[in-house]
Amino acid sequence: MILILRKQFRPKASLLTLLLSTALSATAQNVPHLNQLLLGPCKLSGITEVLQCGKLTVFENRATRIGRKLDLNIVVLPALDPDAKQEPLFDLAGGPGVASTESARLYATELKQYRQHRDVVLVDQRGTGKSNPLNCQRDSSPQSFLDEMYPVKYVTECRDDLRKRADLSRYSTPTAVDDLDDVRAALGYDKISLFGLSYGTRAALVYIRQHPSHVRSAVLMGVAPTNNVLPMAIARDGQRALTLLLQECEADRDCHAAFPNIQSELIDLLARLGKRPVHATYALPENGKIARVTIYRDPFAEKLRTQLYEADKSRSLLYIIHEAARGKFAPYQDVAIPADRQTPDHISDGMYLSVTCAEGTRSIPAELSARLNRDSVFGTYRLAQQQRACSLWPAKELPKSYQQPVTSSVPVLLISGHMDPITPPSWAADAAAHLPHSRHVVVPHHAHFPAGLTHMECFDKIILDFLAHPDAKQLDAKCVNEMLPPPFKLGDSANSRTEFMRLSLPRTIPSSKMEGSLEPLHDY
Repeated sequence: MILILRKQFRPKASLLTLLLSTALSATAQNVPHLNQLLLGPCKLSGITEVLQCGKLTVFENRATRIGRKLDLNIVVLPALDPDAKQEPLFDLAGGPGVASTESARLYATELKQYRQHRDVVLVDQRGTGKSNPLNCQRDSSPQSFLDEMYPVKYVTECRDDLRKRADLSRYSTPTAVDDLDDVRAALGYDKISLFGLSYGTRAALVYIRQHPSHVRSAVLMGVAPTNNVLPMAIARDGQRALTLLLQECEADRDCHAAFPNIQSELIDLLARLGKRPVHATYALPENGKIARVTIYRDPFAEKLRTQLYEADKSRSLLYIIHEAARGKFAPYQDVAIPADRQTPDHISDGMYLSVTCAEGTRSIPAELSARLNRDSVFGTYRLAQQQRACSLWPAKELPKSYQQPVTSSVPVLLISGHMDPITPPSWAADAAAHLPHSRHVVVPHHAHFPAGLTHMECFDKIILDFLAHPDAKQLDAKCVNEMLPPPFKLGDSANSRTEFMRLSLPRTIPSSKMEGSLEPLHDY
C-alpha cells in the first residue's frame, strides 16, 4: 500500500483552524529550535474523509542544531468521539525504512475503531516517506530480483547519490525518536501510547527509554529489542520457523501425502544450486516475451526464508520447493519477481542501511554468527550481504550502551507469532524480563505478519482492551487459539488455488509493510 499525499488545498481559515494554529504556535514556543507546526486539511489517495496533515522542521544534526533541516511529514487521523478522548496512538512503522503514513488508509477504513476515543498520529521517520526519503533506484529487470541482495555497485551508487542531500550518519533510531518527541510536544500532547510492528517495536522501546514520562502504554508486535542485533541469528531463527512448518505438514494428512520427502528435496535442491546455478526462462507479464534468468543458491534460499513471514505465504512454500526440486521454477519466480517491476519498493534502502549499520550489523563477529547459524539451510548469506554493504556505508556506530535491554515500568503488551522467522517469541520474552508491567501473548499460528489467519478481529479485541485499560491485571487473549492458518497449497489446481485465496485474507494490522506487490527483502 503506497499512499500519495496530494497537494494540499488551502481554504479560507476556519475558526477551528485558527484556534488549532494558535495552540500549536504557543506549544512550539516552548521548543525554540523548531519551526512552527501547522496542521491543515488534506486528502490522501484512497481515503474519502478529510484528515489533518502538516510538516515539522527539525535539524538533521540534532547535536549542533545547525546546517541542513528536514521536514517531517505528519498525518493526524482525529478521534471519532472527541468528547471522550484518551491519549493519542502513535504508530511506528517497520523496516526500518517504511513510511508510517502508509498506514493512513487502514486507520481510515478497517482499523477505524482504533480512533473511537483517540487520535492516531503517523509520522514518517526521517529518511522515509516524505521526510527526506533515502530511496535508491534499483534495476527493474527480472534478473535483478534473483540476484544478490546488496550488489556492491548498487550500494556505492546509492551511497554517493544520497550523500548529495543527506548526512547518512544522522539517521539512527535514537535520533528519530527525539524527532518523534518534538512532534508530540508540538501537537500539545502530554502522554501518548505507542504501537510498533517489527522494527517499530525497537523504535518504541528506544522512545520509552529516552522519553519515559510521556508514554502511557505501548503495544509491540514482532518484538525486536535493542539487545538482539540483526541479522546475527537470522538463519537460525528462519530455520526454526521452517522446521515448525515442516512439522505441521507432517502432521497434516494431505500435506504429508503431497510432500512426503520435502525436507530431503530441499536439501538436495540447495546442494545442486550450490554446485551450479539453474538457467531458466521467465515470461514478462507486460508483453509475454521470454527473458532468460539465472537462479543462484543463496538468493533462492533467502527468498524462501522471506516467504515464512506470513501465514498464507508460508503455506505455499512447500509447493514452491517441491516444484523447484522437479526443475519447475515458475512458482518460485511468481513470488520472487513482482508482476509490476516498476513499482518502487516501499522500503527505503538508504534508511535501512543507515539504521542497521549503526546499530551493530558491521561489528557482528563472523565466528559467532557461523556458530549460531551452522545448522540452518539459510547459512550466513544474509549477514555477509549486509556486512559487506555496511563496510561501504558511512553510518556512525552507536555506543555499546545502546544495546542494553530497555527497562521501564510502562505498561506494555507484547505479541509474538509462534512461527515468526525473524523475531521469534524468545525475543519478546527477553524484552519482557525487563518490563515488569508487561504481558506477552504468543499466537500459535502467527508468523511475523498475520496475513492469512482467520479471526483477525482477535488482534483488535486484545489490543483495544489493553489500550483502554493498560493497568488491568487480566487480559483476555483466549481468542488467539481460534486464529487458524489457511490450508497448505498442495498443487496448482483451480480448486486448490480458490480455497487458498479464499482463506488468505487481505486484512493486515497497523504499520504492516506487506500491503504491496513487492516481496520484503529485509525487515525486523
